[in-house]
Amino acid sequence: MNTPAPTTSATSGTPATVQVPPVADAPSVRALFFGFLGLGMTAFGGALPLARRMIVEKHRWLTPAEFTDLLGLCQFLPGGNIINLSVALGMRFRGWRGALASILGLIAAPSAVVIVLGTIYQHFQSDSHVKHLFAGLAAAAAGLLIQMAWKVTWPLRKSLALACVAVACFIAIAVLRVPLVLTMLVMTPISIYATWRVSQ
Repeated sequence: MNTPAPTTSATSGTPATVQVPPVADAPSVRALFFGFLGLGMTAFGGALPLARRMIVEKHRWLTPAEFTDLLGLCQFLPGGNIINLSVALGMRFRGWRGALASILGLIAAPSAVVIVLGTIYQHFQSDSHVKHLFAGLAAAAAGLLIQMAWKVTWPLRKSLALACVAVACFIAIAVLRVPLVLTMLVMTPISIYATWRVSQ
C-alpha cells in the first residue's frame, strides 16, 4: 500500500499531506475475467492504451511503474503484447486460474465480434463508406498508441540513461529498421545495466 507523502506548503511553510491513491487489493479470478472482458469489448483499434487505464487508473491493480515494468517484459516475449500482459497479470495475482480467466475474458467478445463483422465485410468490402470507416479506425488506433507511449515514457524523464536507451531502441527499430529480436538482444543487457547504475 502507498502511504501519503508529506510536502511543504508554499505559503505557510508547514507540512501538508498529499493523498496518493493506494494500490487496490489483489483482484479475484472473477474480477480479472470481467475486467479483461470489458477491455476486450471496448478496445477498438488497440487494447494497450485502454489496458493501462483499466489496470492502473480504474482498478488500481498495479502502479504506473509496475505496469511499465510488466509491459516491458511482455514486449520481450513472443506473441501479442496485450495477450502476454493479460496472462502475466493473471498469473501474478491468481496463478494459472487467473491467467486463464484473463485471457478468456480478453478474447471472448472480440472473437465473436470479428466473426460477425468478417462475415459482413465480405459482402460490403467494396463499398466506399466501409473503406472510409476502416481508415478512420486506423487513425484513431494510431492516436491511442501515441497516447499510451507518452504515458509509459513520461516517467523516464527522471533518468537520462534510461531515456537514452528508449530513444536508441526507437531509432534502431523505426528508423534503421533493425530486426526487433536483434535490437532486444543488444539493448536489454544495456537497459538492465543502466537501471542498475541508476538505482545505485
